[in-house]
Amino acid sequence: MSTDPPTDPPEPTRPAEEPASAEGTARPRGALAAFRQWRRTRPFWAAVWTGIGGFVIFFLPMAPLGKILQVGVGGIAGMAGGVVLMAMALLILLLPSQRHTAGVLAVIAGVASFPLSNLGGLFVGMVLSVLGGSMAFAWLPEKPAGRTGGLLRRHRKAAETPVPPVPVGSGSA
Repeated sequence: MSTDPPTDPPEPTRPAEEPASAEGTARPRGALAAFRQWRRTRPFWAAVWTGIGGFVIFFLPMAPLGKILQVGVGGIAGMAGGVVLMAMALLILLLPSQRHTAGVLAVIAGVASFPLSNLGGLFVGMVLSVLGGSMAFAWLPEKPAGRTGGLLRRHRKAAETPVPPVPVGSGSA
């Protein structure tokens, strides 16, 4: 009778979905992939630039008095323009079907911030808002992978089928 030495219990293995990061903690791969998929279905960077531009235009009037070029009603107009721009950024991000309207309004509010709010947030907020609004207006959603060229195939198939010749008469019966 032979006696085998006792075996150590197997080390626990990590699931494939949770690779270890540099700190030794596990991070879910599924959440990052889901965020990437969600981000690619909307004009994400347009909303980011518009939101940052609105943030700059909104908070510049609250700077110390030595840094502000205009005090008073211009400060209120700048804060209102910044709120409008941040709302347009949320609209661009959450409702991509309304990107054209929100993009045009973001460009208008960004350009209007130039005379109303300390030179458009010292040009930075204005430029970022115009950039984001134009990116939102120009953004196109990707075509679904399974439906590429379906209409084109139908037209090609119809063009390849021979059409029987039609007799042309002389016009008198």
